Amino acid sequence: MKEFAQPIRFGIATSGCLIAYFLVLALFGKHTNIYYSLFNVIITGYGIYESIKYFKYKNGKDFNYTSGFTTGLVTGFVATFIFTFFFAFYATEVDTSFLRQLSAIWYKRFESFEGIVFFTVAIMGITTSLVLTLSFMQLFKTSNNLSKKSL
Repeated sequence: MKEFAQPIRFGIATSGCLIAYFLVLALFGKHTNIYYSLFNVIITGYGIYESIKYFKYKNGKDFNYTSGFTTGLVTGFVATFIFTFFFAFYATEVDTSFLRQLSAIWYKRFESFEGIVFFTVAIMGITTSLVLTLSFMQLFKTSNNLSKKSL
């Protein structure tokens, strides 16, 4: 459990940033525009990048691809799950008209529209975390290529 403490902390901080961004959008009435959610990728990406970078700095030569990949995934998954729970709480308890405003057409057609939206938010976060972690690990992994001088 000790090896997961640092990525969990970074995941909590990342989810805090995601929640703050959402609340700022809600303050200005822009939280129903789905295009603003594209910035969530940048927030999540920054949290994952910093988590892997700190983990590599802390472990030095003991850093390997598997541990870095796990760090990124745990950070992203923790941030995603906390934000999804916040999103569900906000949509069902704080602003009950939020989902109707989000998509007036879909809301009338589906019986469990809330569940579909919450599931979509979670899947988008998990997918984003996986893709960004794979991308960032290309920057942080150690190369096994031989240097040109040794040839």
